Amino acid sequence: MAAKSILLLEDDELDLYSFERAIQKFNLPIDFHSVHNGVEALELLNGVNKIPIPDIIVIDLNLPKMDGFEFLEEIRKDRRFDLVRIFVMTTSNEEKNRIRAESFKIDGYTIKPLNFNENTKRNSSMDNFMHFQILKMIGKTFM
Repeated sequence: MAAKSILLLEDDELDLYSFERAIQKFNLPIDFHSVHNGVEALELLNGVNKIPIPDIIVIDLNLPKMDGFEFLEEIRKDRRFDLVRIFVMTTSNEEKNRIRAESFKIDGYTIKPLNFNENTKRNSSMDNFMHFQILKMIGKTFM
């Protein structure tokens, strides 16, 4: 079984760590890359040391330098990314952001919990997200 690939655009180190830890629990061949903003993502996808086009891209909307919407605008101009599964994972609970994100033909949108009293809640939330959303997408790409 060939490895599938995921690119995560996330500037919060705890969310990044939780996401990566959740991927490792799948015990599947996954090539995982992460960047802190859309500029870094475009460089990773198009630059000199570029990676192959990922199977799944997970995007936080609130990023420095180039936010998630600006990144979505850029990759939707490029037909090479038409078959990439795109998922938004953000703290934004505003309906206008969901509607705008969905206009880019994303595969899913989830809101990260804003308040955590302890890290176990964050990890549990990330595990649930990964199990019900990302693993479902990875499973589809393995078929």
